Amino acid sequence: MSSGRRKSSIAANPVLIGAVTTLVLVVLVFLAYNANNGLPFVPSYDIKVEVPNAAGLVKGNEVRVGGTRVGVITKIEPQTQPDGAVVAVLTLKLNSVVEPVPDDTTVMIRPRSALGLKYVQLTRGSSQQGLPNGGTLAIAQARPEPVEIDEFFDMFDEPTRRASQANLAWFGNAISGRGVDLNLFIQDLKPFAEEITPLMRNLSSQRTDLSGFITGLSQSSTVVAPVAETQAQMFVNLDTTFEALASVARPYIQESITEGPETLQNATVNLPRLRPFLVNSATLWRALQPGIKSFTGAAPDLASIVTVGTPVFKSSPAFNAQLATTFTAVAGFATNPSTTLGVVDLTETATILKPTLAFATPAQTTCNYLAILLRNVAEIGSEGGSTGQAQRVMVMATPGGLFDPASPSTSAPISPNNEGLPSSAPANGGPPGSDITNYLHSNPYPYTAAPGQPAGECEAGRENYEVEKVVIGNPPGNEGSAGAFESTGGSK
Repeated sequence: MSSGRRKSSIAANPVLIGAVTTLVLVVLVFLAYNANNGLPFVPSYDIKVEVPNAAGLVKGNEVRVGGTRVGVITKIEPQTQPDGAVVAVLTLKLNSVVEPVPDDTTVMIRPRSALGLKYVQLTRGSSQQGLPNGGTLAIAQARPEPVEIDEFFDMFDEPTRRASQANLAWFGNAISGRGVDLNLFIQDLKPFAEEITPLMRNLSSQRTDLSGFITGLSQSSTVVAPVAETQAQMFVNLDTTFEALASVARPYIQESITEGPETLQNATVNLPRLRPFLVNSATLWRALQPGIKSFTGAAPDLASIVTVGTPVFKSSPAFNAQLATTFTAVAGFATNPSTTLGVVDLTETATILKPTLAFATPAQTTCNYLAILLRNVAEIGSEGGSTGQAQRVMVMATPGGLFDPASPSTSAPISPNNEGLPSSAPANGGPPGSDITNYLHSNPYPYTAAPGQPAGECEAGRENYEVEKVVIGNPPGNEGSAGAFESTGGSK
């Protein structure tokens, strides 16, 4: 090659320049045309999702995760479920960076703008199991489709707009000039919220079964649906009723409403106090049911009593008129200052005697000591002559009381410290040859069923004799009541 030969250059060749430019344009057009389907030769992750409705979606719409575009929709086709429902199956071409998508990922179709453009939003779940390439998210993972702006505005049709205008006018008139009342209402919202919190907690409790209550209301509504027209007619009739009530709205109904808060406050305070009464009343009527059933046979007699008693009741007004002077005298007696002083003195006397009576009363009501004493007193008298009756008396010698020191071998046994002689200790037997009954038995304060003592125990004169044993005070065990002993014919 000679040095004078000029070297060739691409820039100097128009044909090559045109060819390269044409190639670049073709590549750019190809890339632009396939931009919605992803760039060629780039790895992708394809999955399918089932949604209830694909209205507004087109091929090429974006797929986003957390607001970031991660893929596009490449195919939309309907599919019939086993139950006959039709769903839409979307084929998504995702970037490989999001692989794998958890199998509990949720799907939602959301609007991208107010013009109707939409996109598919994936919300990743927490499952450790991911969808394989080509896997499908079932319809259970789809969330309800958001309400579109046009659907929102469609609810404000002509009748609704007119009704809203009327409502706003009436609401404006209702709150006009009531700013102070509204401020008080807002002020009372806090205590209201504090009071309603336990109620809301009870309603939300599983034990309350609010969902079951709502289900029951739904079933009740289903039952009354056939009589809806009758109910509508009832409201028409209510209009007539309210027109009649309008004539007494003021002042009668107005006063009832005005006094309603005070009445409600009294009811709130007093009605809980009636609960024990109502419970006791329910118990009483439940207990009376067997007796009331027995009234069936006595109904004719009761009817006769009412028939005979009616004329008596007719005569009652005249009798009641004659009682006026009696009640006047009773009222004068009740208002007399001396009566009040007497009642006070009687009250003080009863208060003073109460401890004594508390101990003395059981001696008769439980132990029957007074009646037994009077009976025994009556029995000590024997038949007498013209000068009167004689009393029956028997001498009872004490143990050792008949001991003769001069004839110890023939007299009664010796009894040291017996009740008939001076003693230095309680009688407690003695040396050999002593009286075997020489044992002290003393109960100075026997039980009489008084307060603080065993109930139903009456000991005086009823203690069991303990042989060859000193017994001082109340013996062990319950001797029972004197009434039971008396009924057997025993004596004290």
